[in-house]
Amino acid sequence: MSPFRDFALRASTAATPHIPTPVRRAMAGRQVIIDGNILDPTTQLLLRGMELMGEGEISRGEDVAANRAGMRKQAGLLQFSTPVGQVRNFSIPGPAGPIPVRHYKPVTDHTQALLVFFHGGGWVIGDLDTHDQPCRQTCRDAGVSVLSVDYRLAPEHKAPAAAQDCLAAYLWAVEHAADLGVAPDRIAVGGDSAGGNLAAVVAQQARDSGAQLPLLQFLIYPAVDFTVRRPSRNLFAEGFFLTKAAMDGFESHYLDGSEVDKSDPQVSPILAADFAGLPPALITTAGFDPLRDEGNEYAEKLRAAGVPVDLRVQGPLIHGFYNMAGLGGAPSDAMDELTSALRAHLSR
Repeated sequence: MSPFRDFALRASTAATPHIPTPVRRAMAGRQVIIDGNILDPTTQLLLRGMELMGEGEISRGEDVAANRAGMRKQAGLLQFSTPVGQVRNFSIPGPAGPIPVRHYKPVTDHTQALLVFFHGGGWVIGDLDTHDQPCRQTCRDAGVSVLSVDYRLAPEHKAPAAAQDCLAAYLWAVEHAADLGVAPDRIAVGGDSAGGNLAAVVAQQARDSGAQLPLLQFLIYPAVDFTVRRPSRNLFAEGFFLTKAAMDGFESHYLDGSEVDKSDPQVSPILAADFAGLPPALITTAGFDPLRDEGNEYAEKLRAAGVPVDLRVQGPLIHGFYNMAGLGGAPSDAMDELTSALRAHLSR
């Protein structure tokens, strides 16, 4: 992107929260209605602007380094300053070496709870910085500590490396709860998209290994199945940020050449033999997301097994809204709803 186009996109994104809602609707263009959902005009305006600037997809092509840089740029467009009590970077032991983490502490923590957070990005892109803002906002508004985990990425590290790092981070947090200023029995796992996949896998593996269960699994539009392509995958394959091409690329980078079959619950947690005994789940899906149907189905499978599930369906929104609260409007409202729900679940 040229410096001028980059500046124009940043300026328009920064201005969006200050545009009156009726004006946003007019600027967004013709209303988009698919499968009974009406696309949020704030999100539609963002998509329109990003498409005009050539930034309308989460990733493009096979250049991993360029896609990682692109995600950092996209995240930077939506960053705003959210103060928290303390932020500290350090490393913890992992199965293949140190794992970088970032610990956020709220100004006041009434719950002594911790969310061990796994970022999204298709197991390929994304890092501590791309998800710094939503982690800050979750920490502040839910009033909980957050430990963000910089797990190993594909294609350099194939499945199940990411899941192994995430399980190690969760177990480390339980063991070192006092050092983190939290209670060892008040530790949740969560993440968005690929991170939601990893959180679901960690919850299952903790149960299966006899380790302490997470207090909650917080699954934000999770990817949970590599084997079945549900209708939402086709409905929203193009034009809504997360595209079919991007998903195919992520799958290839993560699984091709690995020793894990796509039907293995280590990567497709919806195919686990049993869901009984898993931690309660707070799950959110988006109406215009290719992953919508599998996230909703995972919630149904957990409920059928007797797992308490709080499913929040954000019909007007797209994949990635967890990073878009800075736009105002429906993305901000959804973030407020989720952090409020998270606070309530972790206070029990």
